[in-house]
Amino acid sequence: MSAARAWSLGAAGALLLPLLHQDPYHLDVLTTVWLYSLLALGLNIIVGWAGLLHLGYAAFFAIGAYTYALLSVKLGCPFWLGIAPAMAAAALGAALVGTTALRVRGDYLAIVTLGFGEIVRISVTNLGPWTGGPNGVLGIGHPRLWTPHGVFDFGVASLPYYYLALAALLLVAGVCWRLERSRVARAWMAVREDEMVAACVGIPVPQMKLLAQACGGALAGLAGAIFAAKQGTVTPDSFDFVLSVMVLAMVVLGGRGSIRGAIVGALLLGALPELLRGANQYRMLIFGLCMVLMMRWRPQGFFGTRHGRTA
Repeated sequence: MSAARAWSLGAAGALLLPLLHQDPYHLDVLTTVWLYSLLALGLNIIVGWAGLLHLGYAAFFAIGAYTYALLSVKLGCPFWLGIAPAMAAAALGAALVGTTALRVRGDYLAIVTLGFGEIVRISVTNLGPWTGGPNGVLGIGHPRLWTPHGVFDFGVASLPYYYLALAALLLVAGVCWRLERSRVARAWMAVREDEMVAACVGIPVPQMKLLAQACGGALAGLAGAIFAAKQGTVTPDSFDFVLSVMVLAMVVLGGRGSIRGAIVGALLLGALPELLRGANQYRMLIFGLCMVLMMRWRPQGFFGTRHGRTA
């Protein structure tokens, strides 16, 4: 089966699934999986294509979520108008991190990004007058659609958010698929393989690193805006270090640099805890064992190759 046909069948199956199975809880779980997939696609640009090890990716997710939340609560901004500022704020935050970390790489870059992630989480916890502190931002506006029959408010129903997150995922996956075949993506991959050689052939290495960070941050901001609109509230504990590690594990499990790998990794790691809910006491043990076995027998991930390396 060709890749295009597999993508088409997968997308069609995801679109038709709610018509066959309408359990709200399962739809909520899958909506979360689609948001994880968005995050994994964004981090795949940074880690998989540009080769920049990042341990604070949840910070960009938080920036996007809080940007839309504050615009909605303070200014009454509709969701559809709040998406662009959320993506722009997250992209700007990612570019600022990239600017300060241009001269470091490898473990040192991981430490810098880890520190940034913690700075963002602690900042939104302590800036109570603006962010609500530990209680977060409440009363965030839900998306609304204007139809010939009136205004449709998403409210707290599961189905609209399922399709909203799925539509965003399909759109982003299509953009990434086209981007992967562009000169920009090839330049990122050249930087990933050898920065010195890339610079010698005329690739502006610092600018390409910043662009990768900004693009990955923008996708995290998009996921954050959808998350905030769905939850109706955002709190700092939703954006901890564990989330950054989980998204990185999704990218590594699926295969660094692979679009379908990022989505499959998010699907597996997003759904696995729910599948193991019956073995509640042992599910993290089983989860960890699966990751160890995967790294032992197929360290490049499901769809990755052995050639790429993370700088």
